Amino acid sequence: MDAGQGLSTSEVQSIRESLAAGRKPRVVFTAAAGQIAGQVGQVIELTDPEVSDEFVVVRFGRDELPFSPADLAVAPKGATRRVVEPKPEPEPQESPAVAAPEFVLDTPRVPAQRQEEPKVEQTEKPPARRAVKAVKPKGPAGLTVTLAYADGEWTVAAQQGSKALAKPYVVKPAEALKMVALVDVPGVQEAVEQILGTERAEAEQQAEKLRAELAEIEARLAELREAR
Repeated sequence: MDAGQGLSTSEVQSIRESLAAGRKPRVVFTAAAGQIAGQVGQVIELTDPEVSDEFVVVRFGRDELPFSPADLAVAPKGATRRVVEPKPEPEPQESPAVAAPEFVLDTPRVPAQRQEEPKVEQTEKPPARRAVKAVKPKGPAGLTVTLAYADGEWTVAAQQGSKALAKPYVVKPAEALKMVALVDVPGVQEAVEQILGTERAEAEQQAEKLRAELAEIEARLAELREAR
């Protein structure tokens, strides 16, 4: 199975949408994942990529571990079999010392055994290196608070990972301006003040129009009273 070259930005977005819809898309580990390359797992969560590059949480076997997009690729259709262990570790069967005593009896040279032992140690190093990555603790899901403006209303929403903590609710313009004041980003506060200025100007024009209409009505009422 060709594991691909890692997840693209569009594929990560597609996975995020699938998780929001309640699905757990399958992925296959690339060569960058090490000993588990070619195995299939299920994405169960996307954490905050700004906190860690390994924000794609994958379940394979009994493990749920974070990986980077470069470690994964979209699994092809029909890839349903998942292997829990990276390898069945055939090395211990090749290195038993059962046959060693026969060689020792025929050619009692100690260097022959010393040359075989380092080979066993070298083949065991890659799994140990991969185990260090698997021990990494799972970080908390990222928290996103969104302040939005649309159709003359300011709304605030909160989301942690793929779970919505607070649906968008309306806030006053003054409260929105206070929230933006906490964000020290050039241009953001100016944009909010420009929106509020436009709304203020429209409200003042509408008030002037209503005052003019009210003045006309009061003048008409005064004429009607004088006609009695």
